[in-house]
Amino acid sequence: MLKIENLHKIYGKYHALSGLNMTVREGALYGFVGPNGAGKTTAIKIITGLLKAEEGSVVINGEDALEAPDKLHSCIGYVPDFFGVYDNLKAWEYLDLYAGCVGMSVKDRRRRIDEMLMLTELESKREAYVDHLSRGMKQRLCLARAMMHDPKLLILDEPASGMDPRARAEMRSILKNISHMGKTVLISSHILPELADMCNHMTILDHGKAIFTGSMSELENRMNSE
Repeated sequence: MLKIENLHKIYGKYHALSGLNMTVREGALYGFVGPNGAGKTTAIKIITGLLKAEEGSVVINGEDALEAPDKLHSCIGYVPDFFGVYDNLKAWEYLDLYAGCVGMSVKDRRRRIDEMLMLTELESKREAYVDHLSRGMKQRLCLARAMMHDPKLLILDEPASGMDPRARAEMRSILKNISHMGKTVLISSHILPELADMCNHMTILDHGKAIFTGSMSELENRMNSE
């Protein structure tokens, strides 16, 4: 689903990415881990077409994401670390607004809104105004928005940031359900244990390079042998 080869991004003299290589197979629940400043968000912004790379390739679902990023908008759902919501809209209105932006018919968007509110466990908050939702609920609403157009690849940048333990557990459960639906899910975090019991494969990033790529069992074996 996602293949990254020799990806470089430079800001002046600072190398945010220095030859990143990573492969995410279709249907994977994939962890992207590293300390703050490791290059995770930079890589995600390049994958989603928000930044240009100096060198390298990004292939998503068989398409060159760097050459024709516009072709891949319908394929990708993106939940950023700092997301924008419209506080004066109700939860369903927020989703309806986005559905209209991506060209969904009125009939389809009504059905899809109901499905996404159920998926993200926000059915009871359908008529609630966004500014009355907790941080965790807003994050789940943003997740519902990212899923509205039924993307094949879902990318989340620090999705549990600022959440309490209960909200984190709820988010993990929802993401596992999305993975079971056959979606490819890439989740970034600077906390390894946060993803260890959820992801089946992982890349650990440090100073713009992958220092580990493999399954969770391979990571455990490596850590136990050191």
